[in-house]
Amino acid sequence: MHNFVTLLAAALMAIAPLSASAQKYPDKPIRFIVPFPPGGGNDILARVLAPKMSEALGQPVVIDNRPGAGGNIGTDLAAKAAPDGYTIVIASNQVTMNPALYAKLPFDIEKDFAPVALAASVPMVLAVNPTVQASTVRELIALAKAEPGKLNYSTPGNGTPQHIAFEVLNHSAGIRITHVPYKGTGPAIADVIGGQVQATFGTLASLEQHVKAGKLRALAVATPKRSATMPTVPTVAESGVPGYDVSLWYSILAPAGTPAPIVARLSAEIAKALAGPDVRDRLVAQGFEISYLNPEQMNDLMKRDIDRWSKALKDVGIKLD
Repeated sequence: MHNFVTLLAAALMAIAPLSASAQKYPDKPIRFIVPFPPGGGNDILARVLAPKMSEALGQPVVIDNRPGAGGNIGTDLAAKAAPDGYTIVIASNQVTMNPALYAKLPFDIEKDFAPVALAASVPMVLAVNPTVQASTVRELIALAKAEPGKLNYSTPGNGTPQHIAFEVLNHSAGIRITHVPYKGTGPAIADVIGGQVQATFGTLASLEQHVKAGKLRALAVATPKRSATMPTVPTVAESGVPGYDVSLWYSILAPAGTPAPIVARLSAEIAKALAGPDVRDRLVAQGFEISYLNPEQMNDLMKRDIDRWSKALKDVGIKLD
């Protein structure tokens, strides 16, 4: 809790002094773009934050789901919105992977956005349909080697962190499990449960209930450390793929040029919302790990991740058009 108090104090100090336009901000509803369909990690997190932000800001914070092109359609919409604090977008670290994945993007993640905050991270879980003859990552790798081309995996779309996570596994383990992209998290998980595809990487938030119900078998988490929510599930790295780490985080971004006091105000309200025990308990119960960063820290994290993925994805050899 001490951490939250410190972060909150820093965020609040950043708000003053306010310009005249920032002083009356906000005086109309704020659009909160989610560049994916309902049901995924971005959407879950945005819907927990929006009511708290709305309460604090005294204006509705309206969720606007704009899925498509692996999140690029909704993100581009935010990039081209007026930089006045009335449009924000929730963006996973997929935005730091995209420059290495796509030859041409409609926006420049470093130039077209003002980072507002890091809100949370969530472990991705490697899960299989219970009929798959593998209870560990090692067994899945052995099965993929014994029957090349027979196994498929689902994702919420091309270029998503789930897609990257599986391709990094394929590359690191020297296997070829075939990618089947879907339009969103819901259908991607439904078809693993139904047995149309055999495996998936999904966020703990979206898979945990199905694992508990016995509809999916969790083999490993993609993070360097085990998750406190599923402590018995090993990491991919400790399951025979040393050095494996595909973490997933969620940030809030505003269009570049949004006045700094408004960015600071939004960031401070997000910090406050995350520090509240009701929000914290709700998110932790859904597998999220709260990890607030202010705009400057968020900017540094994005730069580091862009560098990291430009190298890593070149090695893996994924390119999307």
